[in-house]
Amino acid sequence: MMTLMACAQPRPTETVESSSAAVTLRTGAERMDAYLPALQGLRVALCGNQTSVVGNTHLVDTLLSSHVNLVKLFCPEHGFRGQAEAGATIASGKDPQTGLPVISLYGKNKKPTAEQLQDIDVILFDLQDVGCRFYTYISTLHYVMEAAAENGVKVIVLDRPNPNGFYVDGPVLDINYKSFVGMHPVPVVYGMTIGEYARMINGEKWMANGIQCDLTVVQLEGYTHQTRYELPVAPSPNLQTPEAVFLYPSLCLFEGTNVSVGRGTQEPFEKYGAPGMQTGDYRFTPVAIPGVSENPPFKGQECRGFLLHDWAKAHLSDPAAATFNLSYLLTAYRYSSDSQQFFLKNNFFDKLAGTDQLRKQMIAGATEEEIRASWKPKLQKFNEIRQKYLLYE
Repeated sequence: MMTLMACAQPRPTETVESSSAAVTLRTGAERMDAYLPALQGLRVALCGNQTSVVGNTHLVDTLLSSHVNLVKLFCPEHGFRGQAEAGATIASGKDPQTGLPVISLYGKNKKPTAEQLQDIDVILFDLQDVGCRFYTYISTLHYVMEAAAENGVKVIVLDRPNPNGFYVDGPVLDINYKSFVGMHPVPVVYGMTIGEYARMINGEKWMANGIQCDLTVVQLEGYTHQTRYELPVAPSPNLQTPEAVFLYPSLCLFEGTNVSVGRGTQEPFEKYGAPGMQTGDYRFTPVAIPGVSENPPFKGQECRGFLLHDWAKAHLSDPAAATFNLSYLLTAYRYSSDSQQFFLKNNFFDKLAGTDQLRKQMIAGATEEEIRASWKPKLQKFNEIRQKYLLYE
């Protein structure tokens, strides 16, 4: 593991709880000796969900059994127990298992308010990210850090491995296309743990008015960026397998098109297809799945396309396959039954891509090589920024 001295030095408002080299991987949440002492006598909030676990026990239960003064819970997209499908409005309420108040940070209230933080000294942030710009947990991280900085509240990020942390690829976001599915000038796949990403948000002064928060990152043990990590808990209802997590960066842009990624089937984000697609050796018909995909695209319609599960399974540990794969998009566009209707009219594709350039390149018939070449200058610049905030080899 890289020592702290080999990394960029922390900012004055930033602390890194480093770890000694170890063979067994331990998450930040599991390293309780590194952060429990800092919580003594403080009023604590937890921003977490179903992935916030210590072994087989939810972090909430672990904190309460350790006599931490846990005051309230914040939750991201999909809810505190992770049972809501993508885009569903998350209501605030109470956690039925602990009775603690749960404040939703998805919907109208994406950022904790001053009132919600007035009885809080420190926020523990523990969410399992998947390493993609449009996966909204890093947007929630941004707003938690920003609100904390504005209200004099500390933030402790309990770091977790990035299952897609071994490569950097894809178009870099144009800030003109900033949204909750892309808030920062980073590529689709940024190759950082959520703790490293928090350091970058702070260090690059990406929060409102360049404010910085009092940030501590509790590091992982036994992790490098080449570590292949299978998530012990699904981070959201439609990412249930290692194959889906591996394919997610390349397939999610289909959410801005008239192509299905398999929502409403047993293998979401392991396939793609559409009614009338003029190529593909696989067929599937989306149906409603309660709590996962209530109203999936093309519900009840047969879609033609490709099942990618076996390919992904065979290439999970193949460095050559670690790319933002453009071939799926280009194939689907080329063989669409109606290219004029391929991109949804709500411009969601451009928000996911972080730019309108990719859509325009596809319409103009640019090759994959030409498209990738157009990304290189911004990718090189990002990699220079990224290097300053890495905590692991």
